[in-house]
Amino acid sequence: MYASVRADLLTTLEEIRAAGLHKPERIITTPQSATVSVAAHDVLNFCANNYLGLADHPEVVSAAKEALDRWGYGMASVRFICGTQDVHKELEARLSAFLGQEDTILYSSCFDANGGVFETLLGPDDAVISDALNHASIIDGIRLCKARRHRYANRDLADLEQQLKEAQSARRRLIVTDGVFSMDGYLAPLAEICDLADRYDAMVMVDDSHAVGFVGPGGRGTPELAGVMDRVDIITGTLGKALGGASGGYVAARAEIVALLRQRSRPYLFSNSLAPVIAAASLTVLDLLESAGELRERLNENTALFRRRMTEAGFEILPGDHPIVPVMIGDAAEAGRMSELLLERGVYVIGFSYPVVPMGQARIRVQLSAAHTAQDVERAVEAFIDARGALTG
Repeated sequence: MYASVRADLLTTLEEIRAAGLHKPERIITTPQSATVSVAAHDVLNFCANNYLGLADHPEVVSAAKEALDRWGYGMASVRFICGTQDVHKELEARLSAFLGQEDTILYSSCFDANGGVFETLLGPDDAVISDALNHASIIDGIRLCKARRHRYANRDLADLEQQLKEAQSARRRLIVTDGVFSMDGYLAPLAEICDLADRYDAMVMVDDSHAVGFVGPGGRGTPELAGVMDRVDIITGTLGKALGGASGGYVAARAEIVALLRQRSRPYLFSNSLAPVIAAASLTVLDLLESAGELRERLNENTALFRRRMTEAGFEILPGDHPIVPVMIGDAAEAGRMSELLLERGVYVIGFSYPVVPMGQARIRVQLSAAHTAQDVERAVEAFIDARGALTG
């Protein structure tokens, strides 16, 4: 049987390569940082979600080492059997306080967190209204539940209101949106979304993975920036980006929502506990965030510099001020070739193409970090200019 299956798989893989959609995995032989070693060459890293540069921060690494001695390597169990330590409860309490929510529940990843919310809270008598460009984990999580599904055009408030009107017969209505849309760097209009939720008696859920730690005056994410921390019912997020960059996710929400998730959320009930070393190191990350104003300012400065210099150089970048900066290429094969040329010039970035982004909208997604210097940013811009010349010449 497998012989015929193998032939089909090889054909599909070749079609992916021929279309310029193949996604190679490059091997990094150093810690995650602003500069990494790829294929024995040191290159500037402009594609990690290491927004605050904490992935190799000495205090975070030290906390992780100490945690191994104190709590061990792993729990070998799920939370409700024998997989809950005091460090897990402490982290949940700290995240709740930081995000302004009543309670928090930890998951192995934010993908699992989003996969565990909808099926638990919504049934066939309910409705979920989702932004069209929401993360794949939200889409997959919605597929697992039996609620009526409504989708509104990206950040289109008129369309959202229309979908809310159509969902008025539902028992419960849940609006769900990314706080920051990771392929574009656009922010959701949360204040207006919360206004509509109030008008049509709906709950609001935000995946804030690309914002918590550095967006908002205190780094508490898009609800803080929009002034709606007390109006968002559910926040999901990750420990794997700005908050240290390891792994793990969470749902921070109303107390009753979290209580029900502990009883019925399948990714929580059937997955091993978050490794205690990650939980402990994340507590140190939260300590660092209390005095991370300088890091956030440096990240903002790097972002503004890169956006300004790339615009001056004639590149098409999507507007905004988020450290995700999409450099639009269009053709998938050209985006892939551009990323290779940039790597040859000492800048590590990745081309994104269909199905990650819409067909014909391939791009190089550049991600700035507080770990970058102004000189790093200038080198990256010069590499883009040089690579463009090589690509078109």
